[in-house]
Amino acid sequence: MITDSVKGVMFDFSGTLFRVEPTEDWLRAVVADAGIELPEAELSALAARLEEAGALPGGASPRRLPARLEPLWRERDLSPEQHRATYTALTREVPLPAPELADALYERHWTPAAWRPYPDTAATLAALRERGLPVAVVSNIGWDLRPVFRAHGLDRFVDAYVLSFEHGVQKPDPRLFRVACEALGLAPADVLMVGDDAVADAGAAALGCPVRLVEHLPVGQRPNGLSSALGLN
Repeated sequence: MITDSVKGVMFDFSGTLFRVEPTEDWLRAVVADAGIELPEAELSALAARLEEAGALPGGASPRRLPARLEPLWRERDLSPEQHRATYTALTREVPLPAPELADALYERHWTPAAWRPYPDTAATLAALRERGLPVAVVSNIGWDLRPVFRAHGLDRFVDAYVLSFEHGVQKPDPRLFRVACEALGLAPADVLMVGDDAVADAGAAALGCPVRLVEHLPVGQRPNGLSSALGLN
């Protein structure tokens, strides 16, 4: 909730401001670019297996994580190399029509076309800007998400990006939130953290930041999550 004590806001990225495209759309775009024709039933079945494997970054977590990948999974957002290695390995757990699709699928997910802002993201960020409240995006991620914000016209509302791979620190480590507060020039107690993960995003509370959680849902199923969480609607 935005109160007089809040002087700035930190937001998580995936599941909070943006949501990655559905797994079927992700797969369909890549096989089309590769010139591979799959019957719709086969494509749907393959997408379901990829989702079960947790192959889509920003999508569902693996339902059964292979033991050999557990160390990679735990530290997947510390560097671009670890991020790619983790998700391409998960993709290769599923038999693909062509082996090169593993890398193509990975590269698709970081394109702006693969991400959709929630319906009230732009309005929420604009309202905070009108109130003079600076905004930081704090994300566990292995690639640069700034082009996604620029492509969707939202970069003008963000004052700082604090990304795990650029600092070698993952949420819930309080150090990442401290970097964001310092980037905004504010004391932690004055900065609200908004996210969808009760463990990772709630790590900001260790610094004394207030925390608000929103539901991690597909774009069409959470039309006013941000504005409701912040009391802006």
